[in-house]
Amino acid sequence: MQDFIIAMLAISAILIIRDMAKIVFWGRKKNDPVYDCHPQKERMEQYARSLQKLADTFYHMPYRREHLSQSETEGIFEEVREKLCSHCPGQNRCWTLQEALTYKKVYDLLRLIEEDDRDRLLHRQADWYGECINAGKFLEYLREAFQTARQNLIWNNRQTENRLAVAEELNEVASTIEKVAADLYDITTVPGELEQRAEKILRKRHILVRQMWMLQSPEEKFRIFITMRVRSGQCVAVTEIAAILSELCERKMVPARDSRAIVNSENRTVLFVEDTNYKVLYGAARVTKEKETVSGDNYAFTQGEEQFVMCLSDGMGSGLEASRESETVVELLEQFLTTGFSRETSAKLLNSALVLQRRDGMYSTVDICALNLYTGMCEFLKAGAAATFIRRDQWVEAISSSSLAAGLVQQMDFETAAKKIYDGDYLIMVTDGVLDALPEEKEEETMKEIILQIHASKPQEIGRCILEKVMSYCGYRAIDDMTVLVAGVWKK
Repeated sequence: MQDFIIAMLAISAILIIRDMAKIVFWGRKKNDPVYDCHPQKERMEQYARSLQKLADTFYHMPYRREHLSQSETEGIFEEVREKLCSHCPGQNRCWTLQEALTYKKVYDLLRLIEEDDRDRLLHRQADWYGECINAGKFLEYLREAFQTARQNLIWNNRQTENRLAVAEELNEVASTIEKVAADLYDITTVPGELEQRAEKILRKRHILVRQMWMLQSPEEKFRIFITMRVRSGQCVAVTEIAAILSELCERKMVPARDSRAIVNSENRTVLFVEDTNYKVLYGAARVTKEKETVSGDNYAFTQGEEQFVMCLSDGMGSGLEASRESETVVELLEQFLTTGFSRETSAKLLNSALVLQRRDGMYSTVDICALNLYTGMCEFLKAGAAATFIRRDQWVEAISSSSLAAGLVQQMDFETAAKKIYDGDYLIMVTDGVLDALPEEKEEETMKEIILQIHASKPQEIGRCILEKVMSYCGYRAIDDMTVLVAGVWKK
């Protein structure tokens, strides 16, 4: 089942990459930098509709059941009759002359067995011994047949959960492909005057431009590609070229993350993007539960072109097993988010994966904090996670959650919130172990007071100070794993 999901995701990714490659190389072959994305958008939308239709077929199949069906109940009756009653001299009286009454009595017995109502079952058994000459064996066979049917029901429900997990995966992949198709940037030529001025200025720096084109995004953020080389065997830093583009575009341009550092005599294509408005510094502090060597908490910091993301997960319990569980959660979240999946889609895909490979009693919390580095809007997504805190000057706000952890149920009901973050604000994420060490029923208020008492400015130092103060409430003995993540946000 897991292999099937992975295969579907891989196929979807390959199709997306193939069609995007067509968009670019089709134009290059014609030596024309103007590209038309619409036919490829339509093709990708067809992929999405196909996957959505496949997901719907899974959704329309029978759902899980808590009780045996009428046909299953009748099957139990027939099995017991075949084993015992077919050779009984009283069969004609019970199953012919008094068929309706016998069915009702046996059904009542079966219902009490299913409900595990021992007192009422003992009372009903006493009556049954006076009505059936093989009462002892009949009840034994009835229990055995019920247990077999119950195990089959549990197995079918498990299969249903797996089927719904696959449907959820397909549904989210379809939604993602639709989003990619809708958000595909149109690749266009750079305005003639801007291109001519850029080529002229860069030529004076010995940089020969072969081609320029731009991606016009819905958010109107400039993204300019330049294929270029440097003549005379020289090298030029891409930051120097970015400074030239900044003057020409009248907005701060920077090389894309992980781009080349220099341009040399070989033709290379470099992406320049509009610089973000905010920068982030971050740090973490953690304490492992007493007598444990490995923390069950795991976290990740990820910064992309447009957003900064903090992920935090608390595995059930503590120790190596909990660490592995939460590590899986964080790694999957980081992979989904950096690939371009939305927070909601990432959480749903993660939950489906955990349900598919779930072992009894194993689950992990999900806590995501995603900051848009252009707008300052911060979005929070929580599933079973502790409160997150925002500090602004002498004011602290808590963002709480009451949802279940990931991996417990197929239809995860995570909670989301969005807040505007300003220059100088701090985002503080903690695991349950931190709040559980504080006075009961006053955890969040006490944490707010602790945060306001700290005068440090570096995120790493703030996290360390928070843990020190929290530890003082529990006699410096960690009753659970404790992790604090802190991110400071400043205007550039």
